[in-house]
Amino acid sequence: MLDTDTKRRIDTCRDILVGKVPDPKSQVEQITIALTYKFMDDMDLEAEELGGERRFFTKDYERYRWAKLVAPGVSGQDMLNTYSEALTKMVENEGLPKLFRDIFRNAYLPYRDPETLRAFLREINSFTYDHSEKLGDAFEYLLSVLGSQGDAGQFRTPRHIIDFMVQIINPQKNEVIIDPACGTAGFLISAYKHILKQNSTKVVKGNGTSTEGDAAEQALESPMRYPGDLLHPDDRARLARNIKGYDISPDMVRLSLVNLYLHGFADPKVEEYDTLTSEDKWTEMADVILANPPFMSPKGGIKPHTRFQVQSKRSEVLFVDYIAEHLTPNGRAAIVVPEGIIFQSQSAYVALRRMLLENHLAAVISLPAGVFNPYSGVKTSILVLDRAVAKASGHIAFFKIENDGFALGAQRKAVKGSQLAQVKAELEVWLQAARAGNGGGLESTLGSAVERSEIRRDGDFNLSAERYRQVAKADTAFPLTALGELCELVRGVVFSREDEVASGGVAVLRANNIDKSTQSIVLDDVKLVQPKADFSEQKKLRAGDIFICLASGSKDHIGKVAFVESDTEYYFGGFMGAVRCYTESLLPQYLYRMLTDSRFNDFLRRQIAGANINNLGGGLLYRYEIPLPPLEVQREIVAEVEGYQRVIDGARAVLDNYRLHIHIDPRWQTDELQNLVDTVTPPLKLQTSEYGKTGEIPIIDQSQDYLAGWTNQAAAAIDPQDGLVIFGDHTCAVKFVDRPFAQGADGIKILRTRHGLLPKYLALYLQAYPLAQDGYRRHYSKLKEHPIRFPKIDLQKAIVAEVEAEQALINSNRDLIARFEEKIDGVISRVWGEAKVEGQV
Repeated sequence: MLDTDTKRRIDTCRDILVGKVPDPKSQVEQITIALTYKFMDDMDLEAEELGGERRFFTKDYERYRWAKLVAPGVSGQDMLNTYSEALTKMVENEGLPKLFRDIFRNAYLPYRDPETLRAFLREINSFTYDHSEKLGDAFEYLLSVLGSQGDAGQFRTPRHIIDFMVQIINPQKNEVIIDPACGTAGFLISAYKHILKQNSTKVVKGNGTSTEGDAAEQALESPMRYPGDLLHPDDRARLARNIKGYDISPDMVRLSLVNLYLHGFADPKVEEYDTLTSEDKWTEMADVILANPPFMSPKGGIKPHTRFQVQSKRSEVLFVDYIAEHLTPNGRAAIVVPEGIIFQSQSAYVALRRMLLENHLAAVISLPAGVFNPYSGVKTSILVLDRAVAKASGHIAFFKIENDGFALGAQRKAVKGSQLAQVKAELEVWLQAARAGNGGGLESTLGSAVERSEIRRDGDFNLSAERYRQVAKADTAFPLTALGELCELVRGVVFSREDEVASGGVAVLRANNIDKSTQSIVLDDVKLVQPKADFSEQKKLRAGDIFICLASGSKDHIGKVAFVESDTEYYFGGFMGAVRCYTESLLPQYLYRMLTDSRFNDFLRRQIAGANINNLGGGLLYRYEIPLPPLEVQREIVAEVEGYQRVIDGARAVLDNYRLHIHIDPRWQTDELQNLVDTVTPPLKLQTSEYGKTGEIPIIDQSQDYLAGWTNQAAAAIDPQDGLVIFGDHTCAVKFVDRPFAQGADGIKILRTRHGLLPKYLALYLQAYPLAQDGYRRHYSKLKEHPIRFPKIDLQKAIVAEVEAEQALINSNRDLIARFEEKIDGVISRVWGEAKVEGQV
């Protein structure tokens, strides 16, 4: 456990450097090199005191000794010259083992300020070489500043996630352990500590005393280390040989070498090696592989060698392939992967999942999206590979972690309720049973076991837990029938941007041509395309079709539908489809209502949860089951629903056609807005981090409909008195406010009218005659010059009263829409009947 004094020293070193070396990675490198330099002199001094000889600072290099460098009386400039020269010369020092020469390779001093260097080296001088856990933990803390994403998509894995993965895999003292993208060697060190703990009868606490292992387990939060006193010398030698790492970055290799050295590895086995493009180590196998490989591929992709089983240029695919193929027959692995590995539909991802499912995969653990905050909100999962489980068990375990013990915001503060321990315990029990061929039963509130045959069924080998979780089965009086038995899905025409023409082509509809709120076809933006050979008549929308969006990068588009009343000349695009009934036992209008129901949307969310490109394939659609009443009952349902729909359409037409209008009499007074209002300065402007979901005071900013959140900070409240007008700086939207509120972070102007102008009249006037019509956009500096026409106060009051009565009638149409939508939901719910949990999708 890191002590506060050492942490303070590291922070001080960074504070000294930040003005000259702002990059955190460069700061870590400078501190690492300086500490290594100092520790070599400490070790030389220790050797002399024990009657031995110096090893590092000998012959010509004796003049670079740390003790001489920081000796009293050495000027800042001499210190700068000596230290800078030593950094470049040390790599040539034959007295240094390869480990230290690698650390000093390409080392240099990136600044030339003597006072900065003097302050920095003085702080480094306060560290003392100690081959204990204390210094290793200090270096781990130093490495924690390397959280930002690297060029290749690397992220530092949080320590508690590393330890969680290691504990699940449970590496043993005689096993070969590899991390093929080791970064700073966090997985390797955690695996080493895990093995030491397994092979210790006692632990050494922070005060130097020791306790028996069982008692020590109860000494929570106490600094302690496991000495591994049950390990024989041969065991330790084997461990030193068997724990290995590779990384493509020489900087990461340098840091991992130091990290391992400080944790007790005299000759750490970490090499600069490109796992994906070099074949030199392809024949090396491992019993345990632990990794968080880079997620990002360079532009143009990776150019891998040809020995991979899955052909791809994506780094995340190749790394998982590499790890799977390099496990021994009883090998195990835990890998952090991006969500693309879980469900992407490209052929390489599908091929990888197929290979994993058949021979390697044991479990999938979904992690919260904020695990890598504040550096990235990327959503990840952990793949647990276990070849013995894959051979013996017909099931895969799925777990979903929502609380990893830390809040998911930028600060990642510790919180109660971590689910890691529960998942670890339950997964360990399940893995043991699965190796014995009994992996079907998994009693857990966080997970379930799914048959491998279920995952194979659709041919995409999707590993999203949501797809296979238990769902409510309908208790309907009518038979549930899969859509594959009732209809067909026709995919649209494929074209590229080069095929688009300005005129003379055929009209093609896309996702934007379905209005999700009204479930109707809109023709505002229709692409004209030069037709190709596959533009058949079958790919035109015809009467009775249900036009559906099948693939999109937006979850708002996927699965939305519109009913086609009559034959058209419109083709539909490749990401779109037409669902066509091919049996007389199903009315198209009835099927349309089933596909606009919330149950279908819930089904889609489970099947394609988290995807970047959502894809509703025919296999998924055909699996969906609907109640199938007799035709006569279907007609009655459709007639009742369509009657309600006509009321909704009429009410929507009223809302769509209503326009606020105030008749202007040319005899009314006219003045610029700036002469009629005062701007109100809020006593306290709240930041987004202070927005709450509940509170007494609404927070107003430029978010939708202005309401951004709530607060109880009375000091932030603005008294509206007789009312205020809120103007959005960027939206030009206007709102009247007559209750206390607080201003949020985003820009609004708060206007209080002067005597002679009612605030409600001004708000209605600006809504009736919006500023954008007069060319005013975004800037209040132009808004304040806007002319306002207004009558005397009594007439203003009459106009306000008339408009309010008018708007009350208009708004009643919204209530009418909501009520009749509930009626439609009620009709559909009667068809489905009551729900109960029964089986899987």
